[in-house]
Amino acid sequence: MLNALTHLLADAAPATTAAASATLDPATAEMSGAAGVVGMIGTFLPMILIFVVFYFLLIRPQRKKDKEAKAMLAALKVGDRICTIGGIYGTISNIKDDVLTVEVGAEKTKLVFARWAIRNVEEISISNDAEALI
Repeated sequence: MLNALTHLLADAAPATTAAASATLDPATAEMSGAAGVVGMIGTFLPMILIFVVFYFLLIRPQRKKDKEAKAMLAALKVGDRICTIGGIYGTISNIKDDVLTVEVGAEKTKLVFARWAIRNVEEISISNDAEALI
């Protein structure tokens, strides 16, 4: 639909310019052409500004966050205290490709997780409620 509108405007523009240049002197025709370009820039300027604002407020911070998450997942090692996206805290006991074995609780129950299921690496040791009660 946008292409059809663009072609319609492009076809109408030469006819209008030709009619205007036939009735006006060349200096006036040049000014009306320049005014058309300025008008077109004025039309697209708000859209360009909206895109720039979206880029700096939404796209760029999300890319930075994704980059940090990828770096964190790549740096996982045995012995790290982690939290999964499901809220399970544990310690990594084995890493094989994209599969992690995590020890959980006082009984050191082993659970298997995909690497992408890790939310973050804990800086301080967080004890589970089960460990605190025993």
